[in-house]
Amino acid sequence: MSLAEALIIKPKPRFTVDRFRVTGWAFALPGLLALAIVLGFPVVYAVVLAFSSYTLMHTEILPFAGLDNFVSVLTSETFWHSAWLTIRYSVLTVSGEFIVGLGIALMLNRVVKTRPIYFALLTIPMAMSPVSVALIWRMLLQPNLGIINHMLESIGLPGVDWLGDPTLAFWSMAFIDIWQQMSFVVLLLAAGLASLPKDPYEAAEIDGANSLQQFWYITLPMLRPVSAIAIVIQLINELRTYDLPYILTRGGPGNATEVLSFFAYRRAFLGLSLNEGSAAALILLLIVLAMTVIYFVLLERRR
Repeated sequence: MSLAEALIIKPKPRFTVDRFRVTGWAFALPGLLALAIVLGFPVVYAVVLAFSSYTLMHTEILPFAGLDNFVSVLTSETFWHSAWLTIRYSVLTVSGEFIVGLGIALMLNRVVKTRPIYFALLTIPMAMSPVSVALIWRMLLQPNLGIINHMLESIGLPGVDWLGDPTLAFWSMAFIDIWQQMSFVVLLLAAGLASLPKDPYEAAEIDGANSLQQFWYITLPMLRPVSAIAIVIQLINELRTYDLPYILTRGGPGNATEVLSFFAYRRAFLGLSLNEGSAAALILLLIVLAMTVIYFVLLERRR
């Protein structure tokens, strides 16, 4: 470059507006505002209540209580019982959904002609709302008029109080949850199995590997990213479950099925302490947010 060219003062580039980006924000802004109002306002209000002295007997936010509500919740034996119950329930249901879902996905992976029919049938429980599922199963498990006990009595077995016994109520609720949520895991794992390459299996057959060895050393390792995403998504759903315990048992008998979400409801509305209920809900929200961060980390690793 010559000295004359270097001394030439080049005009600064003008600020240009990306019309496509402006148009996109213009179309997205109404929806974002609606989400901010519908979702953001309740979250902000719950945070304010968690640090306030607001109860149904003292309907004023001031004076602020600081961390007293969180201390009151965290020092409650019922909270730790609900936390431990939520962990047990989440691990049990997610494990059941993954094991049964993986087995069904492996079977469907061998089906070719009627696979769409099976997928359509599997989406029925997933498409139903948890409230309707809970009401249906509550009628089926009714100790006196339920069809489950009627079938047991017809073969000479005694009827069972499925939702009245503390141990059976927990396992019954977990079974119903697995029955409904298993379909999502099946669809996700079936999509992952369909995307696996065929070359490793052909090489394994040439080397003499049987079906079990191919599943353990090829299918499971290659399916690990999809499996991790399915487990994290279902774990987030199970940690915040509320519909099933509310409709089936109302947290009972006693507090045998009182998970964290139902503990927050009972503390807020039955215990008349909206501030402590909001604090419990905020603790649950932080747990779910942590699981969401883990989910996005796993998703980025997969990409």
